[in-house]
Amino acid sequence: MTSRVKKNILKLKESSTLAINEKSKDLIKSGKKIYRFGFGQSPFQIPGKIVDTLKTNAHKKQYLPIQGLTELREKISNYLLKKTGVKYPKENILITPGSKEAMLLMHVAFNGEILTPAPSWVSYEPQAEIGRNKVHWLETSRANNWFPTSKELENKLKKIGRKKNIILILNSPNNPSGAVCKNLKELARIAKKYRILILSDEIYTDLSFDGTYKSISEFYPEYTFISGGLSKWCGAGGWRLGFLAVPKGSNEFMDSLKSLASESYSTVNTPTQYAAVEAYEGDYDDYKIKVRAILNAVGNYVYNNLKSNKILINPPQGAFYLMPEFKNKKFKNSSQLCNAILNETGVAMLPGSDFGFNPKRMLTRLSYTDFDGVEFFKSVSNYKFISEEMVKRYAPNVVEGTSKLSNWAKNL
Repeated sequence: MTSRVKKNILKLKESSTLAINEKSKDLIKSGKKIYRFGFGQSPFQIPGKIVDTLKTNAHKKQYLPIQGLTELREKISNYLLKKTGVKYPKENILITPGSKEAMLLMHVAFNGEILTPAPSWVSYEPQAEIGRNKVHWLETSRANNWFPTSKELENKLKKIGRKKNIILILNSPNNPSGAVCKNLKELARIAKKYRILILSDEIYTDLSFDGTYKSISEFYPEYTFISGGLSKWCGAGGWRLGFLAVPKGSNEFMDSLKSLASESYSTVNTPTQYAAVEAYEGDYDDYKIKVRAILNAVGNYVYNNLKSNKILINPPQGAFYLMPEFKNKKFKNSSQLCNAILNETGVAMLPGSDFGFNPKRMLTRLSYTDFDGVEFFKSVSNYKFISEEMVKRYAPNVVEGTSKLSNWAKNL
């Protein structure tokens, strides 16, 4: 009998990031000590004024416009202008239930093929499958900071062919590597030459440890779509508030995205949109500076204590991820490696194969957010100097899990 479920949907699996989070919770409930290095979630408290705004507007129950609250779209437009120097009018901004939904709508609307670097976030390829768009992986290297060079991008585009519609997805700071793209201008030059679209996933861009907000839209505004939201810099992942900014002149896209929104989620919940106005209007620079400083300190602690002749790893540059590569001949693939690490040490990580790498490469993704961000945040008075002792005091699970991982690797 023919399956009642479409083939492209049957191929899908539960998101590995969400799956490792649920597995970790179950293991903890069973009494096992687990170091939750697998799920990337901000440990910090949402700024109080934003929470208060949500409470103040909790009674509002009316449907808002499909495209989103006008005032919120204006604030996001101003925010992007300030950060990137590019004007995305409020008419070209769509409010979505998380940036993940924003990108899914892009995949569903787009008629063409997807080009994404390896490594990339776990959901880009499954979303392309849902949209029935072919995915091309663009290999990167540790030496080039896990981003493609302009030459590598051009060679790949030549191979694909000029007659096809292409979207290049870029995410900086990057999930899973924690790296920041340093060659946006050069990549934009090639993108412009081949007239491809770019989906710039900027959910972590406020978490670049050097404090700068870099967007490829600065160099290629005419065809750059930007997705963003509150889940990472604001710590409001569970609120599910994102946006998609569409470049000027892409009216067909904007109309199609609005139609898709109207026939799926209708509109984003009302109180959260009002709270988001405060998030994008208010001055939260000090909050972001302190969050970045803590994450940088914790990330560097993990980096300094893992790098060895058994573990290859680049220093953290943003977000809250690192990508250790283990030197070994014991395991057949990175999934087997991660299962062994979880069983033998209690450290939960994700295999590099989930992010586009060859399964035979012993790459993993490590999220260093298993600590009480509220207490750590309160303790920091001088964000310019966060000592190793503070990391040990306020991020004990990260410290202990890192030690277990380092000791385990010595026996490879």
